[in-house]
Amino acid sequence: MQNRFLDSITQLDKPLATALAPLLHEQFCGHIDANQFAMLVKASGKPEEQVLMDLLPIAAALANPPISEFYVGAIAKGASGDLYMGGNLELPGEALFHSVHAEQSAISHAWLSGEIEIVDIIVNYSPCGHCRQFMNELFNGSNIKIHLPQQETKALSHYLPYGFSPADLDVTLPLLCKREKEFSLNSDDPMIIEAVDQAGLSYAPYTDSNAAVVLETMDGATFCGRYAENAAFNPSMQPMQMALSNLIRHNRQYSEIKRAVLVESSEGKISLVGATMDALHAIAAIELEHIVVEPTPT
Repeated sequence: MQNRFLDSITQLDKPLATALAPLLHEQFCGHIDANQFAMLVKASGKPEEQVLMDLLPIAAALANPPISEFYVGAIAKGASGDLYMGGNLELPGEALFHSVHAEQSAISHAWLSGEIEIVDIIVNYSPCGHCRQFMNELFNGSNIKIHLPQQETKALSHYLPYGFSPADLDVTLPLLCKREKEFSLNSDDPMIIEAVDQAGLSYAPYTDSNAAVVLETMDGATFCGRYAENAAFNPSMQPMQMALSNLIRHNRQYSEIKRAVLVESSEGKISLVGATMDALHAIAAIELEHIVVEPTPT
């Protein structure tokens, strides 16, 4: 079992802890598939919703908040039945807008894993306005059920009445919907090829600034992040922050990063290179490789 879960698993009832322990191996990054979750529910002898609540200390153990030291854990349950955990992330010494909220971490985890709809969000503290707006960008977002400790489960529309959504800006394919843009680039570098592919899967309906970041660690593993825009603009999730959240979920350290690539579209109305460099230089003494790609003619 990973050391980061040793304290949190003691907060669980013994039947659930016993069933969960084998899943918390060295490769565990917060993903529990539908069959594994059904096994946990059966082993616990509790209702499904209570088991989701009981798992929140495990999700909170994925957090990395050196500024606030306030650990928030979130679980996004996909329409597939799979669970995707996330924790809040703060960059040491950097402005607070570089932070990743736990709900964003969990949702991006689901998105990077290929999930196309989130049906439930389980979180150990009430979602802030930033997170409510971020969730409202999702497909069928207003109907997502929000589960909080010792509170009645309500749809996101209860927490964000009269919400501003992609539809208000004439976007008909919101976040998590299947979409892909093709970009042209001649390269035999696997990391750059991955970054181009991820940029094509990013979500930038308001600026056309499709972008992605790929981080490579000393052992050759890669961790990606895509740009995820928001109708309210400011809650947009930067690709570097998503990649760093992905790295931390996989129990890797910033000191392991040896290479970082940002790929962005030439047709974008904005560039993410400045914000990406700021975030990278807060945690690693390496230079950012910045590549601009052309959309493939249709």
